[in-house]
Amino acid sequence: MVTKPTQLVSMPDTPYVAGLLIAAVLWVGVFDGRAPAASRTSPRRCPRPCNIKDCKPCSKRDVVRERGLAVPLKDGAVDGAIALVDERLDQPVLERAPALRCEAPPGSSRASVTGWGLAAAGSGRGVRGDSTPLTCGRVQLANVEEASAEENACLQNMEQKARIRKQLLEPEFLPSSYDTAWVAMVPLPGSPQVPCFPQCVECVLQNQQSNGSWGLVQVDSSINKDVLSSTLACVLALKRWNVGGEHIKRGLRFIGRNFFIVTNEQSVAPIGFNITFSGMLSLGMEMGLEFPVGQNDLDRILHLREVELKRLLGDKSDGRKEYMAYVAEGLGNLLDWNQVMKFQRKNGSLFNSPSTTAAALIHNFDDKALQYLNLFVSKFGGSVPTVYPTNIHCQLSLVDSLENIGISHHFSSEIRSILDVAYSFWLQRDEEIMLDVATCAMAFRLLRMNGYDVSSDDLYHVDASTFHNSLQGYLNDTKSILELYKASKVSVSENEFSLDNIGYWSGRLLTEKLLSDRAQTTEIFQEVEYALKFPFYATMERIGHKRNIEHFDCGSQKLKTEHLPCRVSQDFLALAIEDFSFSQSIYQDELLHLESWAKGNRLDQLQFARQKLTYCYLAAAATIFPPELFDARMSWAKNGVLTTVVDDFFDVGGSKEEHENFITLVEKWDDHSKDEFCSEQVQILFYAIYTTVNQLGAVASAIQNRDVRKHLIELWLQLLRSMMSEAEWRMRKYVPTVEQYMSNAVVSFTLGPIVLTSLYFIGPKLSECIVQDQEYNELFRLTSTIGRLLNDIQGLERESREGNLDYVSLLVLHSGGSMSIETAKETIQKAIASCRKGLLKLVLMENTVVPRPCKELFWKMSKIVHLFYSQIDGFSSPNEMVSAVNAVINEPLKLQINNPPLPVQSEN
Repeated sequence: MVTKPTQLVSMPDTPYVAGLLIAAVLWVGVFDGRAPAASRTSPRRCPRPCNIKDCKPCSKRDVVRERGLAVPLKDGAVDGAIALVDERLDQPVLERAPALRCEAPPGSSRASVTGWGLAAAGSGRGVRGDSTPLTCGRVQLANVEEASAEENACLQNMEQKARIRKQLLEPEFLPSSYDTAWVAMVPLPGSPQVPCFPQCVECVLQNQQSNGSWGLVQVDSSINKDVLSSTLACVLALKRWNVGGEHIKRGLRFIGRNFFIVTNEQSVAPIGFNITFSGMLSLGMEMGLEFPVGQNDLDRILHLREVELKRLLGDKSDGRKEYMAYVAEGLGNLLDWNQVMKFQRKNGSLFNSPSTTAAALIHNFDDKALQYLNLFVSKFGGSVPTVYPTNIHCQLSLVDSLENIGISHHFSSEIRSILDVAYSFWLQRDEEIMLDVATCAMAFRLLRMNGYDVSSDDLYHVDASTFHNSLQGYLNDTKSILELYKASKVSVSENEFSLDNIGYWSGRLLTEKLLSDRAQTTEIFQEVEYALKFPFYATMERIGHKRNIEHFDCGSQKLKTEHLPCRVSQDFLALAIEDFSFSQSIYQDELLHLESWAKGNRLDQLQFARQKLTYCYLAAAATIFPPELFDARMSWAKNGVLTTVVDDFFDVGGSKEEHENFITLVEKWDDHSKDEFCSEQVQILFYAIYTTVNQLGAVASAIQNRDVRKHLIELWLQLLRSMMSEAEWRMRKYVPTVEQYMSNAVVSFTLGPIVLTSLYFIGPKLSECIVQDQEYNELFRLTSTIGRLLNDIQGLERESREGNLDYVSLLVLHSGGSMSIETAKETIQKAIASCRKGLLKLVLMENTVVPRPCKELFWKMSKIVHLFYSQIDGFSSPNEMVSAVNAVINEPLKLQINNPPLPVQSEN
């Protein structure tokens, strides 16, 4: 006797229930007054409701309600009653809502419990098969304090997003005491005894710290060389105009107490510190300042500048000239200022640096330089930033940060506005983008990956030689090199030789940095190591998000002083933590549901099958991570589990008779009862696929507003027939041609039921025309080809051992002995790279037939297979991906706390 497939909800097994399943799904939107959940694009409503848009604490319950599957009930409810069921726990939602209390006006005959999405109409009888009355009216939370706390959390979440939106569009620049001091020292043209910018002098007077220092306030009351440099510059500015006598005394005492840090090699130093700090010491002594420091200590730091200058004079590169001009304020009369002015930009600045430009004005008046200083002093008042202008760099950094920690989807319109401006700057080859290597590389990567048409030919000015002769190249700036390396990986054509070249030499420089002992002590070391080990096309997004949250970097850089491109508030980190933790709780519940589904379908009883349920769900959760996309994750994961089991069934688990019986049953589908099952494992397999595809097909049809179930069944038939072909080849010992193998392998790699089914749950409508379009089929072909080739390289030994064919061995066999296994693998790797670039090009192309969110799903699957098969056959390995599963689903965030700098010595 055939065992019936496990039902979602325990209820009488009647034709009434089976026949109205699809209609019931469609009824959900009617009862709720809304369209089916997965098809809605409007913000979710709070189930209380609290009338707060995007109510985060409530949205988990909202997801439960919206993802419930509607089924008609017979016993315990009147005709027409509908109950939403929590699909993950296989029980009516009301059972999970003990905190909800329902009240109704006397005599009411209509009931509605909307707190968790359960709706019933008629006599008011319960949906649990008992006589519990369901009364209507208003739903109250039993715990008022809990409701208040949740609403406060909702408001806090909204305020966080509002602050981030404002920051994205109007970046806040942090002032630099060092640069403010140098601008304060500029004399009024024609009046050398009068400051040109008295507001800067006043700013210096108003911003001395209680311990006598100037500089960025350290939250842990610590200092570094940057604070000492800023303090010395401010002391010089006040001395220059003979004001703030007490400020000068406190500043000098601070420098004296902490002078030991100057020569401490373990303390991170700003760029050119040995030159700028020594130069300012010499200038201070010329002004008559007396430093409370021993003569030997003074001589030691002054000697460091002499050593540095000798080294620089021996270097004839253009990079060295640019560097000396950049730190010109520390060299004074030792420089030819006419040579320095050759580095002046169109905006009048030198390197967009207020301090360097101010020093040039002090030694060599220039009208354009004065206009530059006037511009930002009038904009910011007396406080001067370290770099100006830097809007584009700052905004691009913020966008990159939002993407890296997984919350960019909350700010789509703001990001689009920023990228539109960046694109216009790119087309104009604006200096603000093109003259800074890191900004240029970041702009190229972000613009291309967001669908803007940027050509790699625009990076013609970036090669190994020009980089070496630039300021960033001379400084061997890790951040710039890393940005170039990342940009080189977003290639969409085999003809983008400039990107290949940049990737080669930047990767080599980064590898050399990793091998140096000093690099391993810097904060950026781990980021470089991660980028080299996991290129962006071989990563799981959610794993990357978690890593970036745990190592959250506000983006500070060491220039001539501590530099934050703009103020990155803790709202970024707080929202990312909340978002990830919330999603993780959803994933844990969904995995429990998936385990219950697999057990209910008796898949655990198939001894031949690999048990890869957690891996399949990992692939879904790590890529389709927004909580509301429950249906898409379930479709991906369930079909992933089923295709794995079926693959094992055709490889090792079934006989030819069972294979044929299985395919016949699927071909007949609803008419399968006319045939017998030749074995229990065929019965288990068929019913698992039959019930799952029917359920997914019903929901997908509701979302798409058309019947897609036939397409889902056809995807399975295509897969089974391709697997049957491979099984027959193996049994007959037939060796197909390379073309025959790949034509079949594109289908047998199993992505049809996994990816193509999931597309229906992402959101956009997919008409029959789109599904039949060449672009749709090419996206599938490229993704499947990448997966098959990667799998064949890593699974070579296992497949050979089991007597299965693979692309590597076929290339060797058909070469007539002219090709070795290693040569075949190299050939395949080139083919993989070509397919990957072609796939990315299709995904990024704008205004095409397939909607962008759907195209991105193909790219995400490509990233998954790259990660699974980049080193070994990670999918078949029992342990290889366990850490990834734990990272995404089980292990909570572990925030990293950086080591604090050296402590300040108090004035007492």
